[in-house]
Amino acid sequence: MPLPFLTADRAFDAHEDTGDDVLAHEDPDRWRRPYRPGPWRVAGAALLLLLAAFMLLATMIIAFAGAWAGAGVCVAAALGVIGSALRLLMAGVWVSPAGLRRVGFFRTRSIAWDEITEVRTVQQPVRWLGLPRTVQGQALTAAARDGAELPVLLTDHNADFLSRTEAFDRAADMVEAWADEYRAVPA
Repeated sequence: MPLPFLTADRAFDAHEDTGDDVLAHEDPDRWRRPYRPGPWRVAGAALLLLLAAFMLLATMIIAFAGAWAGAGVCVAAALGVIGSALRLLMAGVWVSPAGLRRVGFFRTRSIAWDEITEVRTVQQPVRWLGLPRTVQGQALTAAARDGAELPVLLTDHNADFLSRTEAFDRAADMVEAWADEYRAVPA
């Protein structure tokens, strides 16, 4: 079963050696993440899926014991854990010609390119793995035309880029390249 969110920058890797197209996308109308999920994000999702496997095993044991109500509750909880693992893998920044999409665990926000004035990397305090603790790091930010506060898009200390500064730089460059190509020039 193909998982397109795990192979997001395969096209980028194919064009990296030739230097042809900086965006290197096959189907430009599809939303895509311009980087691979990081090891912390994948490990968290793997642990959740392991927990779900044990929950489904418990569901089978409960069902064989004849407690159908308990089995139903257990399978519903297992499906919730599987959904959480998938949502964790889907979290991140996605781009398309239509705009920029920041997918969080609980909330998704899409912004059209013409609503964005600039996308840039800045030095600022960032959250470490999404926890309340902050450290000094790099963040990819976007500025809106109407002056609205946009959330930080990427940081070098989140679950995708912790201890992977080269991957953060490459992902930030890719998002900035998408912004440069599709953002409308202000009149």
